[in-house]
Amino acid sequence: MNIHEYQAKELLRSYGVPTPRGVLIHSPEEARQAVRSLGTPICAVKAQIHAGGRGAGHFKDHPEIRGVRLVRNADEAKDAAYQMLNKTLITRQTGPAGRVVHKLYVEAGCAIERELYLSMLIDRSARKIMIVASQAGGMSIEDVAEKTPEKIQKIWIDPELGLGDYQARVLATGLALQGPQINEFATIIRSAYSAFTSLDTSMIEMNPLVVTKEGGLMALDAKMAFDDNGLFRHPQIAELRDPNEEDPREQEAARFGLSYVSLDGTIGCMVNGAGLAMATMDIIHEEGEAPANFLDVGGGASREKVGAAFRILLSDQKIEGVLVNIFGGIMRCDLIAGAVIDACKEEGLKVPLVIRLAGTLVEEGLSMIRQSGLNITIATDLGDAARKIVAEVHARRAA
Repeated sequence: MNIHEYQAKELLRSYGVPTPRGVLIHSPEEARQAVRSLGTPICAVKAQIHAGGRGAGHFKDHPEIRGVRLVRNADEAKDAAYQMLNKTLITRQTGPAGRVVHKLYVEAGCAIERELYLSMLIDRSARKIMIVASQAGGMSIEDVAEKTPEKIQKIWIDPELGLGDYQARVLATGLALQGPQINEFATIIRSAYSAFTSLDTSMIEMNPLVVTKEGGLMALDAKMAFDDNGLFRHPQIAELRDPNEEDPREQEAARFGLSYVSLDGTIGCMVNGAGLAMATMDIIHEEGEAPANFLDVGGGASREKVGAAFRILLSDQKIEGVLVNIFGGIMRCDLIAGAVIDACKEEGLKVPLVIRLAGTLVEEGLSMIRQSGLNITIATDLGDAARKIVAEVHARRAA
């Protein structure tokens, strides 16, 4: 689960990470009042969406307007809010569709000497928390890694030993920090590490972490993401979820306990088991198409759950075909067949559908499909299923 910048800063501030003062606003008049209350000669008006690159992004109808604006008085803030609120912001992470800006964060400006990069994330191959730091702050870390990889530092934290003071000093030295800045940086990194471990966080990023003209350090931007599997332990974090920033299909899937992630392809997939789902997506790629989603209905899904999963698939307008790939271990193939038949009749089947069933009560399930009268293609194995759905999609495009 992702949260907004203002929420991440509030959380990090509660753990001791210094951040600028700011006010969340929802209207141009609130923006005017926020600048007056902050009382600084310059403020930043920041679009709040779950995507990076806002400062370089642009609004759909006004390409000249960016997602982060510097203003010097209350009237400028009001004008900026009017131009940004309820408008579609496009960044390198949103794709061409962009995201609608529903709220802004007005933040006190500060005098910046240098911009640094700092993040924490889980390195699953090493089974450790990895800290990444760079003197090239304010830039995409992917671009830095590609063009100047020597500017990136990485350290790994042993979960049994925790963050060592020497590790913080090594990073501080690599960032060319001096004197009191080293201890201040060590305090920031310890605070962030405490937040990371205690809140079941999967990522914390400060880009930039700035050195001010006065010599202090401050997180000028912040992002946090959380492990969904740990949210039951943190109801206060779960409450920070913003439904406006999430795919409605993903929200509906979560309501039924389904694992669903929307992707960019055109072939919808419904599978039981994460490993089988990954294999299904891979073989669709091998046949020259791309999956439109990851959808795992689980090993013991009910007929209602399977029906909901199929309706979620069909609601995706970019889907040109559907592949159902089920191995019935705990799950019965006749239950899957019945749920798919019911959903097709209720929603109307407007795209090709290929289904592959194997396992418990497979003959009963296949018999139900053959007798349904629906235009459903039956496949014998996974490779056959992928070839058939890709061939049907291609034939439909050519027609």
